[in-house]
Amino acid sequence: MTVDDAPEKKSKRLAVLYILLWILFSNGTILFNKWIMDSAGFKFRTLFFFLSSSLHDITPNFKTLKAISLTCGHLIFTTLATQLLSRTSQTLDTRHRHALPRGIYMRAIVPIGIFYSSSLMLSNISYLHLSVAFIQMLKAASPIATLLMSWAWGLADPSVNAFLNVVVIVVGAALSSIGDGSFSLYGFSTQITAIVFEAVRIVMIQYLLSDVGFHIEPLVGLYYYAPVCAVFTFLFALKFESSQLDFKAINSLGFSVLFLNAFVAFMVNVTSVLAIKKTSGLVMTLTGITKNAVLIIVSAAIWHTYISTLQAIGYAITLVGLFQYSFGFMNLARMTAAYIPLSKDGRRSVSRCGTLRKLVMAVFIIGLVLITSTAIIFYSQPSPTFRPLPPSDRL
Repeated sequence: MTVDDAPEKKSKRLAVLYILLWILFSNGTILFNKWIMDSAGFKFRTLFFFLSSSLHDITPNFKTLKAISLTCGHLIFTTLATQLLSRTSQTLDTRHRHALPRGIYMRAIVPIGIFYSSSLMLSNISYLHLSVAFIQMLKAASPIATLLMSWAWGLADPSVNAFLNVVVIVVGAALSSIGDGSFSLYGFSTQITAIVFEAVRIVMIQYLLSDVGFHIEPLVGLYYYAPVCAVFTFLFALKFESSQLDFKAINSLGFSVLFLNAFVAFMVNVTSVLAIKKTSGLVMTLTGITKNAVLIIVSAAIWHTYISTLQAIGYAITLVGLFQYSFGFMNLARMTAAYIPLSKDGRRSVSRCGTLRKLVMAVFIIGLVLITSTAIIFYSQPSPTFRPLPPSDRL
């Protein structure tokens, strides 16, 4: 190894480390939350989530509707955390590159914040009526909602290939919905609406901010959006849920466990930013697909979530469509070609490139589908001690 190779290898090691940490904190937050609410007997779920900091991958499992207070707590914590980071580190220094005029703040940041908080509240409510595994299957179709919104706003041109990918993913999501034994139309509707609102938020960022020269990084975006979202959700929580809060319940679990969970949850945002800076969008997309598949398998194994064979098949179809939509054969070809060694004349063998591309593509697609489907089908039959939960106790 030469001296010039050392920085590159160090950068690759950091990229792998950040990706693994992101997967650990992201899935760990969900499993940690569910353990506290299911196994540890923490009855007042709103207070628990009031101390939690993550804006992603939350798994509320409480029996009374306190999702608005839950979301409000996340946003208050995130507001304080980003304000602290802006004053004690250089993490958010990119916000100084461009001043944010008041007009853009009111015209762009406020509407984006409203859609963001609405998406979070609806997503949290859906966990009251649907299983964790089924919601992750539905979230796999999120890029399609973003694509459709991009078409509607004129930010992308429709194409036959993109439309076919939409059809494949929609068919997979439909099969997953049909195969869900505890399907709730209300929970399904709230989750789909949350996905649509999130797609609108993403498109609005591009339409209202990028076109005027503002390119906001994720944590910087939270720095701007979180205060707006906190105020918006606080008004709703004050109206509908303020009488349900009982701060004495916090002693039932302990401050140390709550603080540890809040730290793990907030680190989802931090590690995702670090991973994005060290990798590419394609790598993060592939990692996200794999992360969600692992989460479905692990949650089904731990809590004996019933997943039917039809759901597994539907999710496998969704993964294939999502993989093709996210990467495409041309991108995959360029990625695999980079690993072909050069010949003496400085060229890469066309035949070897074609063979390796086909091999990598086939192995990945077949492996991902088989591993995910087999694992989910393995856990699709209830254990001997498993009993279906009554509607009032379901997620």
